[in-house]
Amino acid sequence: MSQDAKTTDNRSASSPPPTERNLITRLFAPVDVAALVYFRILFGGIMLAYVWQYLANGWVDQYYIKPAVHFTYYGFDWVRPWPGIGMLLHFYLLAALAVCLILGLFYRASAFLFFIGFTYVFLLEKALHQNHYYLVCLVSLVMVFVPAHRACSLDALMQITRRGNSAPAWTFWLLRLLVAIPYFYGAISKLNYDWLHGEPVRIWLSRRTDLPLIGGYFEAEWMVYFVTYWGLFFDLLVVPLLLWRRTRVAAFVAAVLFHLMNSVLWDIDIFPWFMIGATALFFNPDWPRRALRLPRVELDSALPESLSRKQKWTAACLAVGVSIQLLLPFYHFLYPGNVLWTGEGYLFSWHMMLRDTVAGARFEATNRATGETGNVDFDRYLSNKQAVGLGRDPDMLLQFSHFLAKELRRQGKEEIEIRAVALVSLNGRKPQLIVDPQLNLAAQTRTWRSQPWILPLREPLREKHWDVPISQWERVLGL
Repeated sequence: MSQDAKTTDNRSASSPPPTERNLITRLFAPVDVAALVYFRILFGGIMLAYVWQYLANGWVDQYYIKPAVHFTYYGFDWVRPWPGIGMLLHFYLLAALAVCLILGLFYRASAFLFFIGFTYVFLLEKALHQNHYYLVCLVSLVMVFVPAHRACSLDALMQITRRGNSAPAWTFWLLRLLVAIPYFYGAISKLNYDWLHGEPVRIWLSRRTDLPLIGGYFEAEWMVYFVTYWGLFFDLLVVPLLLWRRTRVAAFVAAVLFHLMNSVLWDIDIFPWFMIGATALFFNPDWPRRALRLPRVELDSALPESLSRKQKWTAACLAVGVSIQLLLPFYHFLYPGNVLWTGEGYLFSWHMMLRDTVAGARFEATNRATGETGNVDFDRYLSNKQAVGLGRDPDMLLQFSHFLAKELRRQGKEEIEIRAVALVSLNGRKPQLIVDPQLNLAAQTRTWRSQPWILPLREPLREKHWDVPISQWERVLGL
């Protein structure tokens, strides 16, 4: 055998097969770390603003310290607020960790502690649920594993970590995926009867007619359908257009305008600003260098010839995590009924801005031993956010009924039954009962399965919104 043939055979034996080579190219090819550094600073800055508004506005005390009851997610009843001023200290710690992320100081530990701390706050109170808070939990977890501190960080300056100009491509694609998921699944969730008929956009626009210049058009039907279908098609198409180089700039400009409009029209907290900044990840990884006119750098790593054991484990974990995030939004199909009404499968499915609910509830406690029955003054137990969410979420009704029964038993009333008259108007419909007022909610078990005691939605969508004041609902419905 010739020397050339031996060389060819050795090269073939050491080279990975085409499929493995393709996986390496997509996941572990080195790319410029500049965009990761940008995202680290962006994420830390927005999280610092989020935490600071809770501290400055007194929301920590209002939402986490004063309420006598907290509505936890199923399976997380063991999560409880810190006693005393513990919650205030917790938020100050989150602020300090956000600063550490901005500076890249003790980055891995700071990212991990921020993930734990923010997720703890998220799990404490379901009444405050927002899809973007769930997104922050996911992003903060991913940041633990993303080497965003290899450059422009105190860790790199103090040689706590290896200074570098590159990162594996999977880090960017994973963050891009987390940005893409709310867009895509937000569009899928809009393919429902109410949204396609202009609700709840019609209701929301009618409340913003006071806006200068454009407010006068908000009661026009053409404007209602323009905003409705613009939101649908934007969410559906923006990610493909961002991925295509020829339309990327135009799609990014459209995304900026879209989120700026959302920040003006709707009260959705940090979400528009976070998404504007995060959408920039769809540009090439070296775009911050080009934007700042910094010189290009040679990447300090090379494409590996074959997958190491660590890279194989990384690829396997990515496959599992991505699969969960792609499949989880469909779990609401496991439950019967209208998800906007029952709320079963609504959380973590990216059902964003799909329902406007007006609810009123009255709780009645009966002592079976004495036959005594009376209404419960429940406002003294709840924050305003909890009271708003109480009527529209059957699971919260059940949780609060269990809480009331426990409180009354603590007062020596052992045989307690709790019933609720809960009227809910969904997207302008005539209000209807969401639970049988004769049902003892204190005797119902909380479960992840479908709750048979939730009454089905029977009221149709109407051309004219139901606008009878809450105080008159019970009289109108003959209760």
